[in-house]
Amino acid sequence: MLGPAGVTAGLYTKRANLNVLIIYKELSGLEKADVIENYYGFKNGISGEELYKTGIEQAKNLDIDIKKEEVTNIQIGENKNYKVITENGIYHTKTLIFATGNKRNTPKIKGIKEFEGKGISYCAVCDGFFYKNKDIAVLGNGNYAISETNELINIAKHITILTDGKEAPEIRADNVDIDTRKIREVRGNKKIEEIEFEDNSKMKTDGIFVALGVAGSSEFAKKLGIITNKDKIIVNENMETNVPGVYACGDCTGGLLQISKSVYEGTKAGLQAIKYLKKQNEKV
Repeated sequence: MLGPAGVTAGLYTKRANLNVLIIYKELSGLEKADVIENYYGFKNGISGEELYKTGIEQAKNLDIDIKKEEVTNIQIGENKNYKVITENGIYHTKTLIFATGNKRNTPKIKGIKEFEGKGISYCAVCDGFFYKNKDIAVLGNGNYAISETNELINIAKHITILTDGKEAPEIRADNVDIDTRKIREVRGNKKIEEIEFEDNSKMKTDGIFVALGVAGSSEFAKKLGIITNKDKIIVNENMETNVPGVYACGDCTGGLLQISKSVYEGTKAGLQAIKYLKKQNEKV
């Protein structure tokens, strides 16, 4: 995310003469703030938009590479490196810093919350195995939904992409169909069993993978085996996750949703990433 945590981490790592890439898709929540009056150094306050744009210019002045692309997947590659897959390409990195804010796209569909963990999943890599040779659905219509569907194609018997009334994505596979009907609710007994649409029609399903909009920090964290709690990434005092070389900072770690916290954690994450890379180079 191109917010205070991510940009701050980028500033410190770039000044250590490292190659830095900041990838973002959606705007930071900072830009939506009208007036900020509790952040140090601005006696008359400052608008969120101005502070946001100033931070970006500061990063550009250090020649930090900034790309507006949607990240659809993150994988562990060879030699403990990481592979970041976007809509436009693949990037290889030795360290990752999550600074994606705090967002989870939970649909406002009756029954979704009630069946989370009982047939409703938010991670194909984590839970796909449990639906081997079963009929399942993926809720979404963007690149993230396509990525999750591709993870499940060789596991499930049949997949239905549910767009919930939105435009259908482009995908071709023998065991994948697209349904654009508007969803009224999901039902079941001990686990999800049925989807009811606004036209009163119904569809049986063994599970639904929610993949709305752009994937957030918790979705990617789970794919890498990072410990989370209520969609917050768990880190220690050094912003380290339980996966070596992966850090998190800002709103995605929970706690106070304040700029000052994001800047501090971005600083800490950046400095720890620098130390990690130095140690790796010493081992070579």
